Amino acid sequence: MKLFLDTANVEEIREAASLGVIDGVTTNPSLVAKEGRRLEEVAREIADIVDGPISLEVVSLEAPEMIREARRLAAVHPNVVVKIPMIREGLKALHAVAQEGIAVNVTLIFSAAQALLAAKNEAAMVSPFVGRLDDVSSNGMGVVKEIVEVFDNYIFDTEVLVASVRHPLHVIEAAKQGADIATIPYAILEKLLRHPLTEQGLEKFLADWNKQSAALAGSA
Repeated sequence: MKLFLDTANVEEIREAASLGVIDGVTTNPSLVAKEGRRLEEVAREIADIVDGPISLEVVSLEAPEMIREARRLAAVHPNVVVKIPMIREGLKALHAVAQEGIAVNVTLIFSAAQALLAAKNEAAMVSPFVGRLDDVSSNGMGVVKEIVEVFDNYIFDTEVLVASVRHPLHVIEAAKQGADIATIPYAILEKLLRHPLTEQGLEKFLADWNKQSAALAGSA
């Protein structure tokens, strides 16, 4: 399963990329606005760090404007994947731009039915928001399972990108369900990396080593 970092913070991306486990980046208007920088500038800087898909989202709500915006975003860098929301106008825009060869990540997916419609229109990716489904007492990972099962029944090239990840278990469940990608905040990457028993074990190893080194030095 591929791991994307869900951020527009270049320093977070640079640090995560140094670990060798990041395959791409997703952003959204909120994340870009938080950085206070131009979208195109951020995207090009990200592309210099991570050689993988970079999702940039449209902010228009009508299909003609979405199409124009998708073309503009796709022209920023060859790695750009345009995020389009799963609404009626978004489906129209997806139908148009996918025919032009523009890669689209259909975002704000909350059901297998929505994912199926996006896949039929040749979306490159669909993004089920598991955390937001959990927030309203739905089973986010259950929806991911349904989507994976549906896609496995047919010849869809669309990848399942698990989004709105709230904790490490979401990542592990996504991998167990056979999702293609999970996009995670930097804080979740840190939690995946760390385990208290690892830290305790290392502390004990070093304490034992230092104790033995001191004893040998004293006997010399």
